[in-house]
Parts: sequence; structure tokens; C-alpha cells
Amino acid sequence: MTGISNQTQNRKVIRGKPYSIAEFARKYRLDEGEAKRLYDKFGPSATELDLLMAAKRRPPMMPSTLEH
Repeated sequence: MTGISNQTQNRKVIRGKPYSIAEFARKYRLDEGEAKRLYDKFGPSATELDLLMAAKRRPPMMPSTLEH
């Protein structure tokens, strides 16, 4: 036993500001189900989600309000 709870191990460090699911979906023109799936898998970090979408070659369709 390592003394670290599963909850602590499952927490992700958020890099950058967090997106809401709606903002992420809107920015990349994703349907709500796909945006939620990616959000749940990779977390709310705008930095992480933007990197993911760049790797998928999906450029943003509109600027994020987080960029201002």
C-alpha cells in the first residue's frame, strides 16, 4: 500500500485555464457528446485540449474567450 488514495492518483494537474464543455465544443465545432467524451478523458485544461485538437489536425473554428 502506497498511502496514496485512488482519488489523488486520478486527479490531473490543470495546465492553463479550464474550458467549459460548451466552450470547447463551440470552439472546435464538436457535438456535445464528443466534446464531453474528450473533456472527461483529458480534463478541462485548455492547454491539453488545444494540444489534443492540434494533434488531430482540427484547427479552432473560433477564438476562445480564454485567449483574451
